[in-house]
Amino acid sequence: MNKLQLRKKRARRGRTKIFGTASCPRLCIFRSLKYIYVQLIDDEKEKTVFSLDSRKMKDGKNIVETARKIGAEMAKMAQAKKIKQVVFDRHGYKYHGKVKALAEGAREGGLIF
Repeated sequence: MNKLQLRKKRARRGRTKIFGTASCPRLCIFRSLKYIYVQLIDDEKEKTVFSLDSRKMKDGKNIVETARKIGAEMAKMAQAKKIKQVVFDRHGYKYHGKVKALAEGAREGGLIF
């Protein structure tokens, strides 16, 4: 198995335990080499509440700083929609680097995991 297949296997395994609702949506991330994408998903209605990505945000010196800012921005947008608690779905990625920075930025912004 290659890296992509292993990550997808981890993501499927995690998805059996992680479920988002309207009051507590799933914060799902996708990480590429260049950008990071985040979305809040209501699994009951199968709808994306909103999404955000780093393609337009080039504020940080590197992608890790940009990921932290994306997390903080996501928290602001969630609080504007009266969402305070989310379920964190790391999508099979290891919890370090960009993923960790995004989660810490969201926590600093006021989201509860």
